[in-house]
Amino acid sequence: MQVGSIVRFMTAAGLLAVSSAAPDLARAQGQTASAPYPSKLIRMISPAAAGGLTDVLARSIAEELQRGLGQTVIVENRTGAGGNIGTDLVAKSEPDGYTLLLGTAGMLVINEFIYAKMPFDPATAFAPITLVADMPLILAVNPKNKLSNVRDLLELAKRPDAKLSFGLSQPGGANHLALLLFERVTGMRVAHVPYRGAAPAAQDLLAGQIDGAFINPPAIMANVETGALKVLAVVADKRMKILPEVPTLSEVGVDGVFTSTWYALAAPAKTPPAIIARLHAETVKALRRPDMIDRFAKQGADLIGNTPAEFDAFIKQERAKWGPVARQLNLKMD
Repeated sequence: MQVGSIVRFMTAAGLLAVSSAAPDLARAQGQTASAPYPSKLIRMISPAAAGGLTDVLARSIAEELQRGLGQTVIVENRTGAGGNIGTDLVAKSEPDGYTLLLGTAGMLVINEFIYAKMPFDPATAFAPITLVADMPLILAVNPKNKLSNVRDLLELAKRPDAKLSFGLSQPGGANHLALLLFERVTGMRVAHVPYRGAAPAAQDLLAGQIDGAFINPPAIMANVETGALKVLAVVADKRMKILPEVPTLSEVGVDGVFTSTWYALAAPAKTPPAIIARLHAETVKALRRPDMIDRFAKQGADLIGNTPAEFDAFIKQERAKWGPVARQLNLKMD
């Protein structure tokens, strides 16, 4: 082969190698071969009903991501099966950064221990982005029963004619576990009424259709402030700043109810690390904004914004904690 032919061959081979490597390089840099990320609309799936904290957090973060990424970010509510329907949608989406999940402890950890058949494996289906927020649950009741404290509730529940009902804003979720743990510790028994989210549960609690609920503060705080609903206790190690007069369950002698709710942002597994890094950076930037911190602090939520690695380690700890608890409580969902 002549020198000129060799040069032309090497040049063609080199161009071919560069061309072949381009898609991999682009993916490593968080973009497709045709366009940088993001180049189109992004969906954030909220597997909970509109109006609850999951939805409020999703919409707040979506608004900030839209500003930071320069692309439209919409929130879609996909409820049902304890959040499994919406969560499964994300788990089976393309790992390209255009479908995200604003999930909870129930969806990302607890469900795998209580549902006989899971459509996805929470341990492997997602790429962690960041833990978004943490919030204690509160024990709230309708004033119709004239309950002043937890002791009054337990005394009422002992009466032969008592037919108390508690709402489950996410069947199988942290609020459900809180009620089961509370019943186990106190011996109280109530009817369990499932809902698709905190907002509809709060509406029925306000209307007196149910007697109580372990629920997130934002769903009912406006009605607590007007006296339309009453909070008997906080499920936390310390009192909440927004409810300083309300004792913890431990303060009123009820120990062993230790659940809380947390919220997190995740993407489908195998999403390129550079895309995860970009989403993480923009999300944490939003969570660090003083107005965001103040807004959610007034609702009782602590914004977090840890690293993907820290979030991944946290998930593993939660899985190790809640697996045995779910088995002890014999909690099973269809």
